[in-house]
Amino acid sequence: MDGMLALYIFMLAAFTGYEVISRVPVILHTPLMSGSNFVHGVVLVGGMIALGQAETPLEQVIGFVAVLLGAANAAGGYVVTERMLAMFKAKEKN
Repeated sequence: MDGMLALYIFMLAAFTGYEVISRVPVILHTPLMSGSNFVHGVVLVGGMIALGQAETPLEQVIGFVAVLLGAANAAGGYVVTERMLAMFKAKEKN
């Protein structure tokens, strides 16, 4: 893929993501985030593919950072989901 095309796709995706996320009301952010954990998995798989096809040291660093951030994002999404679900558990009576 041509470098300029890849940059164009990245910039378009960043702009689209910013526009979509900025319009989400605060009250819906946590449920939407917990419901979209599968997207974080797709990002992680994409980073793994990029890392697997990396040839230069720069590509390897970028791929490693992508895998690292994708894994942190996925794990953070599950932590938030766990905390959100804990709010709805019945409280134990002593």
